[in-house]
Amino acid sequence: MPGLGGGGGFPGLGRGGGGGLPIGGKGGGLLLIVVIVIFAVCIAPKIFGGDSGFGDAFSGLGQAQDGTGIDPANDPDLSTKLFVNDVVSDVEETWGQLFTGSNTTFQPADLILFTGTTQTGCGQGSAATGPFYCPADSKIYLDMSFFQELEQRFGAPGDFAQAYVIAHEYGHHIQNLLGINAQVQQQSQQDPGRANDLSVRLELQADCLAGVWGHSLTSDELGPDEVDEALTAAAAIGDDRIQQSTTGRIDPETWTHGSSEQRVRWFRTGFDSGDPNDCDTFNTDI
Repeated sequence: MPGLGGGGGFPGLGRGGGGGLPIGGKGGGLLLIVVIVIFAVCIAPKIFGGDSGFGDAFSGLGQAQDGTGIDPANDPDLSTKLFVNDVVSDVEETWGQLFTGSNTTFQPADLILFTGTTQTGCGQGSAATGPFYCPADSKIYLDMSFFQELEQRFGAPGDFAQAYVIAHEYGHHIQNLLGINAQVQQQSQQDPGRANDLSVRLELQADCLAGVWGHSLTSDELGPDEVDEALTAAAAIGDDRIQQSTTGRIDPETWTHGSSEQRVRWFRTGFDSGDPNDCDTFNTDI
């Protein structure tokens, strides 16, 4: 597996059947979703913390859940919830196929939509934390206001950016299934001086795994303009760009997500090959 040990890959997770998986059009008309924005801020405390979420299942939304109690017919956020559900379904189907024949059983992750604050398996969370994956309960948490922040604060509007947020966090779920999150946490505790470097490598690997999903999209679903727009947005939100804009200086020693160039490059690695074995950020220069 592309984890912390020497060499190797995802045992048994080959590309199968020649080429990318035909995600678009699954289920006879699911909303076509594309991911391509390398997003630094969407990866809040992952292996070390948690975020909030609605607790109850939202009727008719499958894996995307909330607990608002709002009648779907009168829910102003219904289109967003349906969009999120379609993304989760597509990503889940892709990874379910990639795990076929492997030594690891694929278990889907739920995505919990929430507003404000909530309790999770990783503790109390809030909207300020941003979207993240909690390995303790195998759930992705996403505040309903985040997509607006993504557009207004980070200049990354559109379905492509929103879908990437989910695909990246699902990449952390894949890491959790393979034991990579646990390895990173253990090594960070044993050697605190490596914690930031390990965090960056974990995030870049999740970027690459999101790219693997993007590879499965067909040319009809993903045009060059969308790729260029997404990668341009990605360049604005790496750790280096954020530090420069907020503090006026860049300090690579404090990075937790990676530079703009790194995030773009690792997403592109997974996107170009569609092979999760190419996502080993722990045993190579990043």
